Amino acid sequence: MKRISKRITEGIDRAPHRALLHATGMDPSQLGEPLVGIASSFSDLVPGHIGMRELERFIERGIAGGGGVPFVFGLPAICDGIAMGHRGMHFSLPSRELIADSVESMAEAHALDGLVLLTNCDKITPGMLMAAARLDIPAIVITAGPMISGRLEMRRLEMVRDTFEAVGRCWGGTMTEKEVHALELEACPGPGACQGLYTANSMSILTEVLGMSLPGSGTALAASARKRRIAYRSGVEIVRLIRDGVSARKIMTPAAFHNAIRVDMAMGGSTNTILHLLAIASEALVRLPLEKFDEISRKIPQIVFIRPAGEHFLEDLDAAGGVPALLHRLKDKIEDNPTVSGLRVKEIARKFCPYEDEVVRPLNKAYRPDGGIAILRGNLAPEGAVVKKASVSNKMMRFTGKARVFNSEEEASLAIKAKRIKPGDVLVIRYEGPKGGPGMREMLEPTSAIVGMGLSDSVALITDGRFSGGTRGPCLGHVSPEAQAGGPIALVQPGDRIEIDIPKRRLELKVDPKVLAERRKKWQAPPLRFQRGWLARYSALVTSASTGAILHPPDQKR
Repeated sequence: MKRISKRITEGIDRAPHRALLHATGMDPSQLGEPLVGIASSFSDLVPGHIGMRELERFIERGIAGGGGVPFVFGLPAICDGIAMGHRGMHFSLPSRELIADSVESMAEAHALDGLVLLTNCDKITPGMLMAAARLDIPAIVITAGPMISGRLEMRRLEMVRDTFEAVGRCWGGTMTEKEVHALELEACPGPGACQGLYTANSMSILTEVLGMSLPGSGTALAASARKRRIAYRSGVEIVRLIRDGVSARKIMTPAAFHNAIRVDMAMGGSTNTILHLLAIASEALVRLPLEKFDEISRKIPQIVFIRPAGEHFLEDLDAAGGVPALLHRLKDKIEDNPTVSGLRVKEIARKFCPYEDEVVRPLNKAYRPDGGIAILRGNLAPEGAVVKKASVSNKMMRFTGKARVFNSEEEASLAIKAKRIKPGDVLVIRYEGPKGGPGMREMLEPTSAIVGMGLSDSVALITDGRFSGGTRGPCLGHVSPEAQAGGPIALVQPGDRIEIDIPKRRLELKVDPKVLAERRKKWQAPPLRFQRGWLARYSALVTSASTGAILHPPDQKR
């Protein structure tokens, strides 16, 4: 067993270090045991994380039972739903980098032998996976689980459709404020990640597919006894991984990432998964070009149809067998790979069968013949754009409309609220990219309003920002290069014709190249929105969405 902790526990010169460890209550007999960090993102502010204190205790029991010494430390967590639609959303994606850096700092400074990463929501899970890949020490991720559905009389509720889209219906005159208030009290009944296939649950599932969580972890419900048992078992297993020398990059191989993309396409996950898988792969030293997502998407049928696209909830996917059921359906299309459980992916796929044929359909009864996410290119997105086509109606797979141009999310939301958006419009929301936003704010407020006002089959939206996993309709994000970097989206003018062809993977600005060349001569990048603080530093270092919006030192080419 390779114990990193020997750096602080062995030798006469480490007497001061041992003294400080003893101050924590550590017994001298434990100095030869692995030191295991429990990176906890517990927060009273984030519904997906409020139940983590109990899970910390079960993880501690497992580590102690396995022969290790547990140490809990805290990490920041942002609730994207609470941060949505205001200045706070600028901080959401950048927090992924803070989390990765914080885990790295704690593990290196305290010479930890391994990590159990306790997470749940949107940017926290990928941030922890980035840290695990960067450190390349033994690590297990446990996600705190999905929230159960809300109830209003006999109707099942979930956060996005029954709050964000309800606001749009209220603006559109089809719902009263009283009805909205009734929904907001019942839509989120307790702890857990929002109940559909949004970014948090998408990443929890893909973490399990990557092999970094135990079977069942990705969908086991928050506050359930099964989640507690998984927490305990994760504590036991991390000690085994340390003793066997199984580090994170031995799990997160190219095959693991390819499997994650396959499952992502089969379930129609959040478009944010592309940003995060690119970023995690970069830390794992795995080459993962953006084209790989579309290549796999064309070969994998969509066999799951969960909200926001369909009517099933995450609790239904869990009841149907969860990730192992998905792997079973895809067993002839996935690659074999080790996992933190000690089982290989193919073993899990063979061992666990789906409990029914509707929530996780057989391949020959797929909802769609190809995957749920597509990468589009064209003169408006030379480096790519992303669309969750699983949530786009057949009618809107091909669409041509006139540009309505907005230089911020707030401008677009005001126009929607004022009912100035009409059928045939293509909303262009720019200067919201990684650098220009900064932080690629999610556009759930305007997209939900469009759906709620009944415009999702007549209006499209494109942005260099990004979307919540709860977005529905023809919404194309991650347009690269972004406007702040001088991408073609910066040159769009009101009234320009924009053509979207999802089947052909094309996004075109129908303007004469000579006209665009003249516009480019006149274009100047606007000042960055943040001139001081963390976001000013982030803007200076962040790369394109097409590379995962990761950070590079200023002397490296971006």
